Amino acid sequence: MSVPPRAVQLNEANAFLKEHPEVLFVDLLIADMNGVVRGKRIDRNSLHKVYEKGINLPASLFALDINGSTVESSGLGLDIGDADRICFPIPNTLCNEPWQKRPTAQLLMTMHELDGRPFFADPREVLRQVVAKFDEMNLTICAAFELEFYLIDQENVNGRPQPPRSPLSGKRPISTQVYLIDDLDEYVDCLQDMLEAAKEQDIPADAIVKESAPAQFEVNLHHTNDAIKACDYALLLKRLIKNIAYDHEMDTTFMAKPYPGQAGNGLHVHISLLDKTTGKNIFTTDDPLENAALRHAIGGVLETMPASMAFLCPNVNSYRRFGAQFYVPNAPSWGIDNRTVAVRVPNGSPDSVRIEHRVAGADANPYLMMSAILAGIHHGLTNKVEPGEPIEGNSYEQLEQSLPNNLRDALRELDDSEVLNKYISPDYIDIFVACKEAELEEFETTISDLEYNWYLHTV
Repeated sequence: MSVPPRAVQLNEANAFLKEHPEVLFVDLLIADMNGVVRGKRIDRNSLHKVYEKGINLPASLFALDINGSTVESSGLGLDIGDADRICFPIPNTLCNEPWQKRPTAQLLMTMHELDGRPFFADPREVLRQVVAKFDEMNLTICAAFELEFYLIDQENVNGRPQPPRSPLSGKRPISTQVYLIDDLDEYVDCLQDMLEAAKEQDIPADAIVKESAPAQFEVNLHHTNDAIKACDYALLLKRLIKNIAYDHEMDTTFMAKPYPGQAGNGLHVHISLLDKTTGKNIFTTDDPLENAALRHAIGGVLETMPASMAFLCPNVNSYRRFGAQFYVPNAPSWGIDNRTVAVRVPNGSPDSVRIEHRVAGADANPYLMMSAILAGIHHGLTNKVEPGEPIEGNSYEQLEQSLPNNLRDALRELDDSEVLNKYISPDYIDIFVACKEAELEEFETTISDLEYNWYLHTV
């Protein structure tokens, strides 16, 4: 990933500051392994220096657990003296933060070695390495995310979330009411502000729908012909949603399964491939069964799906989301316009044929999720992997659960995968597995309330 010429960088900074003299601060943002946004806040007068020289941040930023502590077994902490690397701006990501009371802008960054080479453990760089393989095939990746989230009250009950009171009726929602327009009206000011803020930040969020649980919603992002930028949009949209909700005295969660007995939060992605020469979708077809490229892409995704699960579902809570009643597939499967399968080919015009990947949770890091899915697609295309027959009807009644259903098994599958280790640096997989195993160990050694309720006075 080459750093743009300094003059180009400075022109971008100069133009923005001239257009926005009110801006006082700039947030420099970089996403860690968990998709948590970290970074620094600077005064506007320091922006030129950032474009000229970058900023220093420790390499251990990419070896943090979900609580923000360095996982030393990753090798990126004390073993290297917690040494710094240098972060440079990503072009065309400088924009305002509409929710700030004090005018503030934001700028995405990416980490490099001190000699300018991309830093291998930056998830954005992990994805870039996979995308480069499609460039070699003269293919452009077209992608769009669908992001689910819950609005929740700022007041928890015994540490558990609850739906927020409607600003319109004053009531807390209790029913499913999927796609109900009236439920959008209950939170219309907050939801509309999210769409308007996205527009101000050039994030192509084009629709919000009511999802299948109380105060659960989904934001649809419009497709973009840049897989990395599609992930940037998903990452920044999560931050935007959280902050706009705060402005409306509500909170949000992208936790995969915040409520027992209710639907979890998913992160679906739609992917098609365009021929760089003609601009045409290589999946274009009247009959998906007759398009070899589409079949092979799906075949590769299905074959690598078990090994991809740790990237698609990276947390202990991620696996609580699965269940037939919640349309979360638990086996590698595909079908045409079938929402019970893992890979759906939506109905539409022949030139809009695409893959919809339906497994990942909203807690996934979009860069790592996309990396795993694209690795499967490339593997399928280059090895002509056939996906088998599409599932018709209810896949849960036809297929037994076969995907890893817990984080430990998912990490083993990833670690042992010969295919994914060809696409994603084995050194990075080692870091990811080390960090997630550390989280898992802490989780498994923590005594839960349920254990006290069951065992304290009964055994």
